[in-house]
Amino acid sequence: MTTLNIVTYNIHKGLSHFNQRIVLHELRERLRELNADILFLQEVRGENSMDVLRFQGHPSSPQHEFLADQIWSHHAYGKNAVYIGGHHGNAIISRYPIVDWANQDVSAHRFERRGLLHCVMDLPQTEEGKIRQPLHCICVHFGLFKRGRGVQFNALVERIRQTVPEDASLIVAGDFNDWRNSANRLLTSELHLHEVFEAKHGMPARSFPAGLPFLRMDRIYVRGLTIQHSQVHGWRKISDHVALSATLNL
Repeated sequence: MTTLNIVTYNIHKGLSHFNQRIVLHELRERLRELNADILFLQEVRGENSMDVLRFQGHPSSPQHEFLADQIWSHHAYGKNAVYIGGHHGNAIISRYPIVDWANQDVSAHRFERRGLLHCVMDLPQTEEGKIRQPLHCICVHFGLFKRGRGVQFNALVERIRQTVPEDASLIVAGDFNDWRNSANRLLTSELHLHEVFEAKHGMPARSFPAGLPFLRMDRIYVRGLTIQHSQVHGWRKISDHVALSATLNL
């Protein structure tokens, strides 16, 4: 049996609340403590020359590469929002090889750029030496407005139907901004996905704001995996969201 430890986290562009200080170094240490195999990260800056000049000690490399350094050998980054001096988006970093990836633009309007980062992972053989099917991982960060989220959820459903085999293992994780849990029926009934905190505790985790979480914004959905454990990590001074982790069995 193969066990996967996964984490999803909106890292708030590597800055503290109100953008007062850089927290990337502390964030990297905290993520390493979790010993995750795959991380789904949102609001990751692939480039920002202004922050490099503003904050002493800010790495010059893309944030996902800085976080992955020496621990996670494989990563993919989907650029969504582009602005003067840089850009940010979603990232997946992994211990396992990423054999294919794509970033799909699902922006509902030009003021809020969003994407689906879809990676296909090459997993180790089974104990019997059989070759496993690849694992599909989709990192999401949906919009703040209900109408836009509806468009984005439909795009996610269509992508899974068209590109993920029904018998393939699948993880969809990220910041859904769906505090009313209105999309849960769509994902569970039509795609047979299970939200890990709902499966274990009856409801998705409270994940925002980090100082006193009461909105259920962040989720981990799985298909074709057994949920062993789930946990909330309330690192209040690192991001405005908390991190969520889960232990899954293939």
